[in-house]
Amino acid sequence: MATEFIETVEEETRDEVSTRETIKSRVLELYNEGTTDVLEIADELETRPSYVASILRAANLNEEYFDLYTSTQHPMNVYSYHFVDKLRFKDAEVARDSIDVIDEVYHLYEEDGDRAGQHHAMMMALVMANRARYSGKLDVARLFKAWLQERLDEFDIDPEFELEPNEEEE
Repeated sequence: MATEFIETVEEETRDEVSTRETIKSRVLELYNEGTTDVLEIADELETRPSYVASILRAANLNEEYFDLYTSTQHPMNVYSYHFVDKLRFKDAEVARDSIDVIDEVYHLYEEDGDRAGQHHAMMMALVMANRARYSGKLDVARLFKAWLQERLDEFDIDPEFELEPNEEEE
């Protein structure tokens, strides 16, 4: 009975690896045939865009796609270099060091009046919070979230601000 279970698990694992290799080869095939849009390839193969992008990035075919899982090794804009190899979420202590980096960059750009730089720092805090959250490290995720929430609480939006456009704007 135990042997049957082990064989079944091994079979499923082999099948999963085989499926991944098939998807990987199909991604590269579609790309080389001229389908270069990540979403289009993902739809065609019924897989996640982030998976398609990681395959294309590893093959040096697409450097322009960025999402939650894109490594900080791959800069998405001029502000990214501040964070290369500096952000981690292994545990609370490591996360606090990462938050210090984010905070330093945020305030650097605040002093320069560079809102795009500040936005990028805030975005990195959100990315790290989500990476920690989806890895089951909720205590670490809360640290990044708390830093981001403090920044969001620094400004107030006019309570009279209308979210819906008025008739004159339509």
